[in-house]
Amino acid sequence: MMKPEETVMTPEEVAAAIAAYASDRKALDVVQMDLRRMIGYTDYFVIASGRTDRQTKAIHDAVYAGMKSEHGRLPQRVEGLPDGRWILMDYLDVVVHVFTPETREYYRLEQLWGEAPAQAVGAGSA
Repeated sequence: MMKPEETVMTPEEVAAAIAAYASDRKALDVVQMDLRRMIGYTDYFVIASGRTDRQTKAIHDAVYAGMKSEHGRLPQRVEGLPDGRWILMDYLDVVVHVFTPETREYYRLEQLWGEAPAQAVGAGSA
């Protein structure tokens, strides 16, 4: 069995794992966006909402802990954690955005990147 630090994952597998950890924390409207043909700095966005800033922090914590313990991966940077309205986690090939509903509606990343193939993930998806 591989040790976590030896795990090799494709960007798609990283995005799927992150989406699963977010869903496990009851994240709302989890979306995985494929940006490989659109931009050069990342392959995927995973976008999720928490009902409150407290829940966005819990989603961050679940993603952080799961990626660290099960895959030996840490984000290169994290922004927005103290406030909790928009938490950004940069895993290089995958950038995670965890919003409160109001902040997600304000920034509308799905509409901004509307040409990107997107897939709803988790229990709340159709």
